[in-house]
Amino acid sequence: MECCRRNPTTSIGVVAISLLLVAVVGIPKTEAAKTRPPVALENHGGQMLKGNLDLSLVFYGQLGRVQKSTLRSFLRSLNQHGPAGYGSQVSSWWRMVSAYVPGGVEIKVRVAKQYVDPRYSLGKVLTRDFIMILVKNAVAGLSRAVPVIVAARDVSVQGLCMGKCAEHGVIDGIPYVIIGNPVTECPGACAWPFHRADYGPPGAILKPPSGDVAADAMVVSLASGLASVVTNPFQTGLFQIGEKANMVEASTACPGMFGTGATPGYTGKVAVDPRTGGAYNAVGFRGKKFLLPALWNPKTSSCWTVM
Repeated sequence: MECCRRNPTTSIGVVAISLLLVAVVGIPKTEAAKTRPPVALENHGGQMLKGNLDLSLVFYGQLGRVQKSTLRSFLRSLNQHGPAGYGSQVSSWWRMVSAYVPGGVEIKVRVAKQYVDPRYSLGKVLTRDFIMILVKNAVAGLSRAVPVIVAARDVSVQGLCMGKCAEHGVIDGIPYVIIGNPVTECPGACAWPFHRADYGPPGAILKPPSGDVAADAMVVSLASGLASVVTNPFQTGLFQIGEKANMVEASTACPGMFGTGATPGYTGKVAVDPRTGGAYNAVGFRGKKFLLPALWNPKTSSCWTVM
């Protein structure tokens, strides 16, 4: 399926509302149930990442201040609880990711290094060869760090906008994650539900919790990429049987699902900030609000959402 087109948005705390929205798959709920195959993720015995997870964060190109600060706040929230009484926590979502790893000990995430390349030193089309250079530069002087590359809106990334909003892979034994800016990289798929979906009947569009569509859509992509790189870093870990060529993983098994009652094609119940109208399902560092994707729960063989 061609998913993407490049084209130029109560009470205090948590108020849950049901929002029936068209998902990335872009087909009505009843058809989704008929055409979507059952998910059967299996641990293939390969290595997973565990313990301390050091990240080397690369902002490639000119990203906005809100975008960079939102992504940094999300990463910081993975191991830090937000204010009590504000609902579901980002750290609770991350504990589900940690639960996949043998031993089930929470993975401690740290941004060990970060840098910005505002001059597009490798150009504005990142092919695999250029991604390899960025990956190797990102881990220089570090051991066992995972590069996380965030591309600006005017950068095209090989492998994205081809049914994927985040890509993770391995270069010379180094697992990495790369995401594009969804304002220009498949906005109808990768910026949904903050942007009109490319497919299916029209549905409500949610307001992003940070006020910046790209920032919050990139959080969804980054969260998905991190869950995948932890559980399937070398493409030998957790994925659907028979899907190695186009893997269905813990973070991609439940597309377009964000809250309780969600099904393929509908976001489910999310919270709305009464002050800004931004939709979210998790609170993190200093009360920052985020919308995080569903994960596959192997214990229940079903999709799990943090709210």
